[in-house]
Amino acid sequence: MSAQNSATGLRPIAVGPLGPLGPLGSLGGTAQAALGVLSFSFSFPATAWALEGFGPWTVTGLRGVLAALLAGTCLLATGARVPPRSSWPALAAVAVGCAVGFPLLSTLALRLSSTAHSAVVIGLLPLATAAVGALRAGARPPRAFWLAATAGAAVVLAFTVQQSGGAGLTTADLYLFGALLLCAFGYAEGGRLARDLPGWQVIAWGVVAALPVTALTGALALTTEPVHWNWHGLTGLAYLAAVSQFGGFVVWYRGMAAIGVPRASQLQLAQPLLTLCWAVLLLAETLPVAAVPAALGVVGCIVVTQRAGRGKEGAPGRQAGGG
Repeated sequence: MSAQNSATGLRPIAVGPLGPLGPLGSLGGTAQAALGVLSFSFSFPATAWALEGFGPWTVTGLRGVLAALLAGTCLLATGARVPPRSSWPALAAVAVGCAVGFPLLSTLALRLSSTAHSAVVIGLLPLATAAVGALRAGARPPRAFWLAATAGAAVVLAFTVQQSGGAGLTTADLYLFGALLLCAFGYAEGGRLARDLPGWQVIAWGVVAALPVTALTGALALTTEPVHWNWHGLTGLAYLAAVSQFGGFVVWYRGMAAIGVPRASQLQLAQPLLTLCWAVLLLAETLPVAAVPAALGVVGCIVVTQRAGRGKEGAPGRQAGGG
């Protein structure tokens, strides 16, 4: 199957068997991609819940261990073969960016910042991923792409400075921008690797590859961070492990392979706005006045970059990703 890649034009995407989809495999590509976006939109509220019961390092370690156990079970059940050595550097990028870096830095940020604020900043992820994908592929996007990407970054920077009362970037913002950068590299490399492996195996092998780090992190954190057993903490941790770090990627990659990267990425424009809704409904947060306009501004910039990317061969649209 072919899809418009954000950095290399039309290319095949490995679809493979349904893998651990069960009855979800019968859904159409659009429905699966939309389910992936919906799944990822709950990640920040789930992290906020998990932090009610566990420390940030414990959350990062345990969600990685549980996701790796689930992914490893699926790999064994489907008889998946270990990827060739040529795929290991890309899998390492997925592991570092998606299984360790983004979960840790975003969790640290959510200890210091609201879910709504974080959702607006991470709304830049599609732009960052497309830019990284273009640079990695040596593509030359049109000027409109870079202008829109710069405008989107400016909107988020203005929002963060306004939220800090003019004091500049906070520690939470630095964590979020670090998470954004690492995740963009992980998504871009995962998108490149999806040419050769079924998408669900990309994230599955990624979280399995990260298991030594996440297991050590979780073991050490449990001895130093306090644990408060409560339903919010356990529910949030279970969601992060089963959905945010594995299951959501399964339907997202599968849907993206079925309908193509550009159509799937259009659906992902709703993710930051959905997260703002869940911040109000699930966490009873009060949205900053500038949150919705800033999120809409970022969405508008992403739309421009995608249209600009489709205007020239090899220009970026959106790499494989999730949340």
